[in-house]
Amino acid sequence: MRPWLRGGFRAGCRSSMLFGDAEGAAIVACGPQRRASPGRRSLGRVHGLDSALRSRLAKRLAWQQALNDPVADPRNRLPTLRPLQQWQSKRLTTSFAGMLADPRMRPAANFFLTDLYGDRDFSARDRDAGRILPLMARLLPESLLRAAADAIELAVLSHAFDLAMADRLSQRKKPTAPISVKDYAQAYREVGCPRLRRRQIRLIGRVGADLDAAVKKHGVHRLLKASRIPAQLAGLSELQSFLERGFSAFAELGGAETFLARIDRQEREVSRRLFAGEARPFQVS
Repeated sequence: MRPWLRGGFRAGCRSSMLFGDAEGAAIVACGPQRRASPGRRSLGRVHGLDSALRSRLAKRLAWQQALNDPVADPRNRLPTLRPLQQWQSKRLTTSFAGMLADPRMRPAANFFLTDLYGDRDFSARDRDAGRILPLMARLLPESLLRAAADAIELAVLSHAFDLAMADRLSQRKKPTAPISVKDYAQAYREVGCPRLRRRQIRLIGRVGADLDAAVKKHGVHRLLKASRIPAQLAGLSELQSFLERGFSAFAELGGAETFLARIDRQEREVSRRLFAGEARPFQVS
C-alpha cells in the first residue's frame, strides 16, 4: 500500500511521503528551486537540456504517473472526484469574472482556467514532456522549459489535493449530494497542508512569470513555431500546443505583473479564509 493511502494526505504532509518518495515531497515542500542565472548556460547541460531541469522533470513525471494511476491510488475512482473538479472550475470562473471582462487580460485568464486550473486531464500533455523537451531544448529559451516543468508540478500537486479532497467529500452522510461551499471548506480544512497550498499558488505565478519572460525575448515566437514540426512528427503535440497557447495569451497582456499579482492576492486570500472558516470565503473584492 502506498504511504499516502495509509496515513492520508495530512500524514503525507508531515512525513514527506505525499508523492511516494521522501526526496520528491521534500522538493515540493521546500519552496522554489534554485535556478541558473539569466543568460548563463549550466555546466550540466546534456543534449540541449539542463541536467538539473532534466532530473526535476523526471521526478515530476514519476509523481504524475503514480498519482494518476487508479491501481496505485484507488482514490482516482472515487465518484466525488469529477464533481469536485467541476465545482472548482466553476468557482474559479466566477472568481476570474473581472479579469475575463478585461479585453487585455481575458486571453491570459482563459489560459489559466483551461490549461492550469481546468478540470481537464493533463496526463497526455505531461507524458509528452519527457520525450519532447530534450528536442525542444535545442530551440527554445530556458524560461519556456521552466514553464513546462512548473506546469507539470502544478498539475501533480493540484491532483494530489483533489484526491485528498474527494476522499473527504466521499465520507459525507450523502457522498453523492451536490457539493456546497460549507462541504468544500470543511474538506479543505481537514486536508490541511497550508504550506503546500501556498506552494500551489506560487507555482501558478511562476508559470505565468516564465511565459511573460519568454514573451519579452526577441525571436522566441519564431523559435516556438519552428519546434512545432518536430513535435508533430514525433506525435507529441499536446505540450507544444500548451506552450503556444500560453505564449500567445501572455503576448496580449503587454506585461503580466498586474495580472499575476491580482491572482496571487486573490487566491492567497481565498485560502486564508477557507482555513479560517469564514462564511463567504470566495467573495474577495
